[in-house]
Amino acid sequence: MPHFSLHIREETLDGTVEPKLISALTDAVGAVFGQEFSRLVGVDLIGVPQRRRGVGGEPTDRVAPHVTLSMREAAYHLPQVPDAPARLVAAITDALADVLGEAVREEVIVTIAGVPEGRTGVAGAVV
Repeated sequence: MPHFSLHIREETLDGTVEPKLISALTDAVGAVFGQEFSRLVGVDLIGVPQRRRGVGGEPTDRVAPHVTLSMREAAYHLPQVPDAPARLVAAITDALADVLGEAVREEVIVTIAGVPEGRTGVAGAVV
């Protein structure tokens, strides 16, 4: 299951932006792997209070979203989805800029994490 963790300044999460972020990130995966894949996407939005966020060694009030997408490593190497990691980084960045405004594009950090086979479990069993 593809899973997003989005760390973002708490003050950005105002009750209206959350459904937009969840939908946009889910659609970003669907744009790369196909819409049928979207139903598997999980999203966690993690708010970080302004005083607990820093950039360049200094506290900041910048939004500076940091997104981690993790899923099975093999998904990043499917022949029918060439350049999947690069396409995902672009689609995720576009999604965040669409929801949060173009000014945030330069601050978006995307990490694509691959989970090796045998290191994922569902319902108590390794899959």
